[in-house]
Formats: sequence, structure tokens, C-alpha cells
Amino acid sequence: MQDMAGRKPALIWAVNLAALLLVILWTVPTAGLFVSSFRDRDQISATGWWKSLTTTEQTGFVRSGTAEDQRAEGDVFVIEGNVLAPDQSLLGWGTRAREPAAYQPGETAELDGARLTVAEDGAYRLESDRPFEMRRGERIFVTTGSPPDFTLSNYSRVLQAEGIGRAFMNTMTVTIPATIIPILIAAFAAYALAWMEFPGRALLTAAVVGLLVVPLQVALIPLLRLHNDIGIGKGYLGIWLAHTGFGLPLAIYLLRNYMAGLPREVIESARVDGATEFQIFRRIILPLSFPALASFAIFQFLWVWNDLLVATVFLGNTREQLVMTGVLRELMGSKGGEWEILATSAFISIAVPLVVFFAMQKYLVRGLLAGSVKGG
Repeated sequence: MQDMAGRKPALIWAVNLAALLLVILWTVPTAGLFVSSFRDRDQISATGWWKSLTTTEQTGFVRSGTAEDQRAEGDVFVIEGNVLAPDQSLLGWGTRAREPAAYQPGETAELDGARLTVAEDGAYRLESDRPFEMRRGERIFVTTGSPPDFTLSNYSRVLQAEGIGRAFMNTMTVTIPATIIPILIAAFAAYALAWMEFPGRALLTAAVVGLLVVPLQVALIPLLRLHNDIGIGKGYLGIWLAHTGFGLPLAIYLLRNYMAGLPREVIESARVDGATEFQIFRRIILPLSFPALASFAIFQFLWVWNDLLVATVFLGNTREQLVMTGVLRELMGSKGGEWEILATSAFISIAVPLVVFFAMQKYLVRGLLAGSVKGG
């Protein structure tokens, strides 16, 4: 793959740079989800994931004790307490929301007939020369710092209480067969269309190309009715067949184009030596077509793994039948404010496709360079 000067062609560099850019665009958000999945809600709301190793600065307020909590110290009436939670440090405090850090720890603020002091350890002292009559405590605004804190409780909750664990197994049960079955069928069909002479081959090839432009939404309801009529109904068999039918046109098209470009001399020599069509397919075509097979496997796996529409129609919406995307849809509606749960669930959902992409990336690049994804 080198030119006369011994340098790689520009096409190879372009494909490698495009793949690198795709990896970066996918890896950076995934890294953010991974880090956020170990943080609690307060830290996620306060700072971005890139600041997860630094002290988290937060602003809030606490109320002091009321008149019932006061005690007399000579001629002075005092209310005491603490404004800090465990593991927090006081950076500043104030008496108004617009200035939550107007005072440094240890300073004293003058209130209406009272004096408020907040020490560095968070202990406050509110004192007055007259008895306190307030039924609600004074608001003390504080700016605090919390050290980095990571926890596994998000994963425990997501995998058990939120149902991601069951949905993960459902998704694997759907995705693996729905990736393997189309590849097996499409490999045989592509070889026949590329190298075997039979009447109507050109029409079949044109029909496969024409099916690429048919939106799957058009076939969902008729196909579901067909499944019900023949007794398949909703279940794993039905969704495997649906994904196989929707993925076959692209698979046959990609593999046929790739196989048609293989050296004719090798195949003709095998036929002269007495090899059968199946032997040629198994011993020559399949090994040489592995980059194209891997390329389609990546596309099919990612599509099925991230699918929601087909799974909803052919599998169902019960808690035991939901796939990962279905659970994420429910969590987005019911847990919209619990960012730690959403981040953990989203990371689990994207981790497996990311591993598959990295594992098969070199084969995808080979397939791209060889033209296995023409028109894809």
C-alpha cells in the first residue's frame, strides 16, 4: 500500500485521521460519563467531570437555631450550631444570597440587634443582648469546598433497583444473534451474486439495492401482523427475524461488492483444481472477506444495540422485556434530575459498543480502504 516514493498514499492517511477523529469524538463523552458515574449528585451538579479530582466548591444556606434553642450567658443570649457537613471545609460565608462569601471564616457580621460569627470549622455563634423571639432561624449562606469523592453506589442502584442489569442481558440476547444471523445469510448470498452464474442474478442484485432505500418504519406493522398470524408473536425469535430482514439488504450489498473485487485468478484456479463452490467459499472467499465481514458486524451490532423502535414493536414494553434503550427512555422521564443515575446508565449502555468498536477498528479501516462500504 505504498507508492513509488515509499510513502503511504493520501487515502490511507485520510482514512486513519477520520478513524482517529471518530474515536476521539466518541471517547471524550464516554470518559465523561465514566467519571460521572462514580460521583454523587451534588458534585455532578456543581462541577464538570473534568474537575472531578479537584475540590468541589458549592454554595448553599443553612438555618440557625430558633428562639427555643437559645441559652443565656450572663447578660448575653446565644444560639450555637454548625453549618458544615462531614468532610466539608468553609471557604466563606454571608448573610445574603447575593453575597454568599462576603465574610471570611472567623469574622463577625452585625445583624439587627445581633452578632453572627462563623468559625473555620463551621461552628457559628449568634448572640444578642436581648432574648431572641424568632420562630425560624436566620439563614446563613455558606461557600464550602468538598474533596473528591467517588462511590460505587450508583452502579449498585442502577443494576438492581433501576433494572439496567436485566435490560443489559435482554440487549445482549437480542444483539448477538441479530448480528450473527444476517452475516451468515448475507455471506452465502453475496458469494452467489458475485461469482455464481444463474438466471436472474442481475435482477436480484437490483432488488437488493432497491431494498436499501425502503424505510423500515413502513414494514414494522405489516411484519408484526405476519408474525402474529404465523404464531411467532412478540418475542426474541420475532425480533431476531426482524433485525435479520432489515439488515440483510445492506449486508448483501456490502459483501457482494467486496467479494466481486477479489482476484478472479485465485477462484478460477481453485475450480480447475476440482474445488467445489462450497470449498471455494469456505477456504478462499471467507478468509479474504474478513475485513468486510468485520465492517458489517460493527455496523449491525451498533445499530441493533442502540435500537429502540424495533425492540419496542417486536419485543414489548414490560419490565422483563425492556432493552437498554427502553430503560434509558424511562429513566429520562422519571429520573430527569438524578444525573448520577442517568450518567451511570448511559455509560453502561455505551461501554459495550465502544469496546466492540475498538476491538474491530483495524478491520473497519481495512474494509473502508478496500471499498467494502461503497454507498453505505
